[in-house]
Amino acid sequence: MVEMPGLVLPSYYLYYQSPVKIVETPDGGARVWRVLIDTGGWQEKNDLFVEITLGVGGEIFRRTAEDFVQEVEAFRAHYLTGDGPIFALYETVRSLQDLADAEGRHLTTKERALVRGIRRRTFVMFEEQLRAAGDPGADPGLAAG
Repeated sequence: MVEMPGLVLPSYYLYYQSPVKIVETPDGGARVWRVLIDTGGWQEKNDLFVEITLGVGGEIFRRTAEDFVQEVEAFRAHYLTGDGPIFALYETVRSLQDLADAEGRHLTTKERALVRGIRRRTFVMFEEQLRAAGDPGADPGLAAG
């Protein structure tokens, strides 16, 4: 593993519009996880480590944990379809956004807070399902912070 002084793990990024997180391994190394566009699960992509950590800028953006949760859920809601409570909540967010668009306005402060809260909730729900299915990249506790 490349020594990266100043790199604090975990760290969160938007990499070419795809959410990516870098987490520490028990042996002091790092693992790179990228959200899969077709399942919303996590794929280990360690080959992106150097590009992401040394190439921030352009199409690579660092995110706070809270903003990362929001990005992951916006990504999942955009690319995935399905039934059940998670997708019903995605539809609720989409309806709020569609209404604001139809009225030619941005979301209100109250609506933005509602969207952020719903996305935190769907993140935990989705990650818990991934963990139950054995996805080693799942981390439902990330949205608790």
